[in-house]
Amino acid sequence: MPSFSPLRPGDPEGLGPYRLLGRLGEGGQGVVYLASDPAGAHVAVKWLRAELAGDKVSIERFMREVQVAEQVAPFCTAAVLSKGVEHERPYIVSEFIDGPSLHRIVQEQGPRTGSALHRLAIGTATALAAIHQAGIVHRDLKPANVIIGSDGPRVIDFGIARALNATSTLTSMAVGTPSYMPPEQFMGHPVGPSADMFSWGATMVYAATGRAPFGSDTMPAVINRVLNQPPDLGTLDGALREVVAACLQKDPALRPTAEQAMMRLLQHPVPAAGGMLAQGAAAAGVRTAPPPTPATGQGWAPPSGAGHGWPPPRTPVTNQPPPRRKRGPLLIGISVGVALLLLGGVALAVPWQQQQTVAQASPTAAPKSAERSSKAPRTNEISRKKLPGGPVTLYERPDDQITLTSYEIYNKKSKNWDDYSRDGLDGDFRRYPNNEETMLSPDGTMMASRGQEYTDDGYDYIIIHERSGGGRTTIKTVRRPEISSIASWSRDSKRILLNLEKKIGGKWRYQGFAIVDVESGKARIAYVADDQVRESGFGWDGQEKGVIAVYGKDAGLRFFGPSGKAVRDAPEVGKLPSGMQDVFSPDGTTFATICPGGEDGDHCLWDAETGKQARTFTSACDKVLGWWDTKHLFCWEQDDAPLDEIQVVGFDGQLVRKLIDIGDGVEFSPAFTLNPSRGS
Repeated sequence: MPSFSPLRPGDPEGLGPYRLLGRLGEGGQGVVYLASDPAGAHVAVKWLRAELAGDKVSIERFMREVQVAEQVAPFCTAAVLSKGVEHERPYIVSEFIDGPSLHRIVQEQGPRTGSALHRLAIGTATALAAIHQAGIVHRDLKPANVIIGSDGPRVIDFGIARALNATSTLTSMAVGTPSYMPPEQFMGHPVGPSADMFSWGATMVYAATGRAPFGSDTMPAVINRVLNQPPDLGTLDGALREVVAACLQKDPALRPTAEQAMMRLLQHPVPAAGGMLAQGAAAAGVRTAPPPTPATGQGWAPPSGAGHGWPPPRTPVTNQPPPRRKRGPLLIGISVGVALLLLGGVALAVPWQQQQTVAQASPTAAPKSAERSSKAPRTNEISRKKLPGGPVTLYERPDDQITLTSYEIYNKKSKNWDDYSRDGLDGDFRRYPNNEETMLSPDGTMMASRGQEYTDDGYDYIIIHERSGGGRTTIKTVRRPEISSIASWSRDSKRILLNLEKKIGGKWRYQGFAIVDVESGKARIAYVADDQVRESGFGWDGQEKGVIAVYGKDAGLRFFGPSGKAVRDAPEVGKLPSGMQDVFSPDGTTFATICPGGEDGDHCLWDAETGKQARTFTSACDKVLGWWDTKHLFCWEQDDAPLDEIQVVGFDGQLVRKLIDIGDGVEFSPAFTLNPSRGS
């Protein structure tokens, strides 16, 4: 006989044709009864609370559970059998799962271990995969909503679940159970399937330890830990620990999907006692693309060579990448700037890390350099943002065609470069402590990152993160000791150019390049057998059909096809500034160099089709970074003042607008993204 509590005074004897036998439980929405149907079979009946009967929103939310549950495969939840109304209060009749909740079974029998824990993890991940496949986000997964039936675990209670359409995620209110809610749900940010994966990870920690990973004491304390502290994973080990840790990432874009978690766990059916964390691309349960196929005619063994030059993805004081460690996981940590938590009508300031991002409108105080010329490219309002990590200030406007999307600041204490990336084209900046580099796509929907470690089988890799929905793809590239640094996205956000580098004689030398197809998740490797380009990185050509590199002592521009074969030269055009991100204008018709024999402030513009010089001018720029639009460049401007600046410069040599202030002694390395949909 199922376990239940007696009916209480005021409980009806029946609802519709169903005879009530006792209480199974109750929650914020209603009471759940054990009942028998006219044929004598046991069913569960959930009846809306009397005090909510006149609330249209509560009734709509209550009845939504019927619509949601009907869309989900019945093997993973309790199937809805019927519905009705009694005393103007709706009720829902569902399949009765004879078994205790996970919360109850852990309380009464203790934490789950070994194969029982692993079966629970795989079963609940499978259920979530089916729920998400149906286009549903549960939004309140917790131990009390997992029933341990005789045929496996079932996920129940879709009272606050929402259906997703094909193109959007939800803007969440702070509904759910705090100990199992993800950061974005507290903060009212968009909520997708990755929110359920956070709750799943927290539920698995409870199953294994008997406690929630962020505690279950006072609500403010729990919220603070969820937003600011790492989870307590207790005795979890092996593959399950790795997957749970990945699911409990603060950033939803870094969490695996339910399918990825399930497949990772199926690869390791029994956790090894006291096992170490597995390393490599499978560590977070992410989809890993197969090793790349070398381009036709190119072998795996790279030719020897010597140097490190244009263009690294950033322009710090030193442009040599730090040495890679021997091995490491793909579980990438994250920190975020200041956020507002709206809960219970009270606004709480929630610092995510000590670094804070401050955005202030500045309608009356434009940067001083914006007044130097009346030829500024646009004149709408400029906002000012203090960037986390150091005394750096960003000045930007809503229609800016070039946007700062990531940067690195040298940390003098740790003696490492701290990596920051942006949430979309106009969001806050977050620190990614385990990333070597990050770069946002021009449309702002994806982020490419490269970690600080190789996989356990010796590959370098990049990860492509979907900024909404939490999907990600890991792509292996080249084997140790080579690396594949991120050079640039294509303007249509469909491809990524990587530079292949190898340390030879204490210096980094360029070996070739790789072009990543984002949709397929595959990288095409092209080794370049040309010793003249060993000291120069590769960048897109003007039409992004191939790549370019600087060659020879007289600094020509060499064009290569996607296979790595040279196709033409633009001789003696002058050097490219180290770290210049955008050599070609946004329309691809013109490229910029330091004039042959000239200094950093001597600018030459060249016709991309013919290689003929189109224009020359001089400016106070110390180093050009790229094209602001078709009529302006942007550059470093470093003088004797306390602050270094990044400025927009016109073809008349005038500095027309300040983009960034950098404090004295700060080593700062920016990456800007061209967004052709903005500006003119």
